[in-house]
Amino acid sequence: MLTKIMKWVSFAALILALIWRSSAGMLIAVELVVSVGALLVVAQALRARKYVWGAGFMAIAVLFNPVAPFPLSRAMFFWLVLISMSAFLASMAALKMQPILSMPSIANLKPGRESF
Repeated sequence: MLTKIMKWVSFAALILALIWRSSAGMLIAVELVVSVGALLVVAQALRARKYVWGAGFMAIAVLFNPVAPFPLSRAMFFWLVLISMSAFLASMAALKMQPILSMPSIANLKPGRESF
């Protein structure tokens, strides 16, 4: 659930970055949110054994890294944000959380019968 929430928060932060990119503090906050969201998607992709998705979101996490940011032109930043937004949207459909199945009970050997 946390990953799904962070995907939506990252998507919203990227929309905010497209609309309003005037202050440096806001840009650092967007970079932090997007990189954390991308790292959560990397973990989700690795659990699902979808390594291409993991590599793609690792690249997004590196490009939006607030610790050592990449100097990008305004046009390059615009395209990076659009690609990242589409990647987050596509990951919502492609990377679904798998439910954890419960372990069968050893006390109830025949399903459908009451245990004594």
